[in-house]
Amino acid sequence: MSRHKITMTVNDVEVTREIESRNLLVHFIREDLSLTGTPIGCDTTSCGACTVLVNGRAIKSCTMFAVQANGATIETIEGVAQNGDLHPLQQGFWEKHGLQCGYCTPGMIMSAKHLLAENPNPSEEEIRWGISGNLCRCTGYNKIVEAIRYAADKLAEGDGEGTEETSA
Repeated sequence: MSRHKITMTVNDVEVTREIESRNLLVHFIREDLSLTGTPIGCDTTSCGACTVLVNGRAIKSCTMFAVQANGATIETIEGVAQNGDLHPLQQGFWEKHGLQCGYCTPGMIMSAKHLLAENPNPSEEEIRWGISGNLCRCTGYNKIVEAIRYAADKLAEGDGEGTEETSA
């Protein structure tokens, strides 16, 4: 099997590994880097649970070989919170009850993060379109849409990265 040395920045940390050329990005993230917050859902691009940001763009990591990400900047769900503070999207999913089992949540948050970077004030229809590549089998999506709207509003208020206000 062909092996390649790759280097990329994952959650602001530069990593270099030698991997097999057939290694998918999702497996590289989970197995080589031990970042297990990105779930493996379907391996067929259908569910979006494995969505990460590659150079700021939402990508289903089961559709990309790790060698294709050589030199890229990757952000996984583990990189969303900053200095222990939840990102407004994470806070929104908490406050608005945008999750049930939580399996799709990392991919939903990553897709929503890409959406809000491109469109800071999306309509409900634009939010629904922005997460249309992500499946949730537990919710009716309404609470997910509310969570993303919450984050958009918080980001517009200037609360920015990190607005953890949960009570025990």
